Parts: sequence; structure tokens; C-alpha cells
Amino acid sequence: MQDNLPELRDIHLPEGVSFWPPAYGWWVLLAGIAVAAVLWTIIRRLIRRSRKKYALRLLAQCPLNDIYAAREISKILRRICVLKYKSAAALFGQAWLDFLNDHCKHKLYGNAATLLLNAPYIKPDSNDYNSNEVDELREFCRDWIGENL
Repeated sequence: MQDNLPELRDIHLPEGVSFWPPAYGWWVLLAGIAVAAVLWTIIRRLIRRSRKKYALRLLAQCPLNDIYAAREISKILRRICVLKYKSAAALFGQAWLDFLNDHCKHKLYGNAATLLLNAPYIKPDSNDYNSNEVDELREFCRDWIGENL
């Protein structure tokens, strides 16, 4: 029995596994995450662009220079606020106008601002507004959509 002992050798452990280069599965996972991030960005841009186009199309379909146009512009602005600024959808009066002016470089003031605030309550046959005010309101809405959608 003692004759076998000289033939025994110490146990040698293998070297540790290297951290680099990672296995193919990690490369596939990393590529998948990168592709998902790029797709997410592209889809978000397309959705944002389509919302803006839709709102501008609604604005273009408004009647030209009557009280219905002012009502529709008010509805379009409200719909955008319901989508993007949830708390602002419940504003009315001067608070609503201040909110709109705070979120746009082009400020709305004077008779056009009064028209926006009072449009839902004006009778269709009323002459309390001017067609220039409706045009100014339409231009404000176009600018506001461009900056907020």
C-alpha cells in the first residue's frame, strides 16, 4: 500500500472563468434591448406626429369665420389638454386663458381671448365678434398645437 503513495499528485483546480468576452447570449440580449429602445423612440415620434397632424386637420376643417369655428377651436384645445395636461382640462375662465398663454410663446389677449372664453355661450346669430378675432384665434390654436403636441 505504501508503494502507491508516491504516484499520487496534488489536485490542480482549473483557472477561473473569464468575465470577458461575454457569451453570445449576452450579446443577443444587449442587441435586443438596443433594438427595443430604438423602436420605442420611433413609435413615440410617430404617435406624436400623428396626433399633431390630426389636431391640425381638425383645425383646418373648422368653418372659416363664424362662431362655430371659435367653438370648435375651444373644443380642440380642450381635447389636447385632456390628452396631455389632465389637470388643466377642468380649468375655465381666466385660469384657462392663463394656462394656454403659459404654454405658448404666442400669447392670446384682447377680443380674441374674450371670444375663446365666451364662444360656447354666444348665440350663433350674435354679432359680438369679428372675423379677424376668429382668424387670430385660429392662428393661436395652430401655434399652441405646434408647441404642445
